[in-house]
Amino acid sequence: MLNGIRIVEVEGLGPGPFAGMMLADLGADVIVVHRKSGGTNPAKGAENLLDRGKRSIALDLKDAGDVRLFKRIVATADGLIEGFRPGVMERLGLGPEDLHKVCPTLVYGRMTGWGQDGPRAEQAGHDLNYLGLSGALWYASPPGQPPQTPPTLVGDIGGGAMYLVAGMLAGLLRARTTGQGCVVDASIVDGSAHMMALLMSLQSAGALNETRGQSLLDGPHWSRCYTCACGGYLSVQALEPQFYAQFLDLAGLADDPAFAAQYDRAQWPQQAARLEALFAAQPLSHWLTVFDGSDACVAPVLSPWQSRDDAHLTARGVWVEGPGGLQPRAAPRFDGHMPDMPGKVPGRDADRDAILKDLENE
Repeated sequence: MLNGIRIVEVEGLGPGPFAGMMLADLGADVIVVHRKSGGTNPAKGAENLLDRGKRSIALDLKDAGDVRLFKRIVATADGLIEGFRPGVMERLGLGPEDLHKVCPTLVYGRMTGWGQDGPRAEQAGHDLNYLGLSGALWYASPPGQPPQTPPTLVGDIGGGAMYLVAGMLAGLLRARTTGQGCVVDASIVDGSAHMMALLMSLQSAGALNETRGQSLLDGPHWSRCYTCACGGYLSVQALEPQFYAQFLDLAGLADDPAFAAQYDRAQWPQQAARLEALFAAQPLSHWLTVFDGSDACVAPVLSPWQSRDDAHLTARGVWVEGPGGLQPRAAPRFDGHMPDMPGKVPGRDADRDAILKDLENE
């Protein structure tokens, strides 16, 4: 889908490289500029899965000669991704103003936690910090327990990388029609707050409450995970009345008056306690058989390796063994076609000769 689009990615951690991987998965020519010193990958010496499908060249952006080469590469690009703290690229002489002189149509993608300005812009932070401040962490666990979300999924990837990709694509479309580049200021705190719009839309219906455990999706007995006898976990989210009725029927609770009031907040704790005891009495395999093929909105909670062997994900070919081990195929899909196998992970500086040859032919 992005054949003919070239993105230059300055090596970083987390959401920036993920955004570059996603653009590469969609067909863009992504050139990752690796550090000569060994890079930022915390697993030293290991292949970085997020580099799959990209090309690599190693440059020292404090070296005048390498900076000139970097600018030559940027001159051929449609977009750039960087994830430094605000001001770092400017101090290197590679900020938006500098690079728009080289490539006026360049979409300059900036990935940070706090954004390019504001009181926290210069501070360090991580996924949970951004989510905590933005409000996105507030409903992330049952009441009485500290909020906790799946590592990186909501912040780095959801509020960060996905918003950077959306911003890059919007900027590329604008550049194609106007000939003018732009700067994309994608911050995790902005994106994660924006992601709350769906939940915040429930306010007018009285379904969102500032008190944890009292909202439509974070408190009910029919919207949580339960532990089974084998130690496995079952997710339940039977929101609509017709799905709740089917859930109760299959669980053997259709005629139990204690479960008749689906939306009575005062009864949720007692109803949840009953379900905890019910699901703890049988192994996960039993409950999967009970709810198989139904609209009760019940599913197992699996590890990625268990998910790989699930019948539905196997049928869709979601998980594959590729460079770097188990990994997901590209998403989304187009016209029902199976996405290609993930591209190889390049060695550091492995594509220098090919990239330099490209520059000669530009």
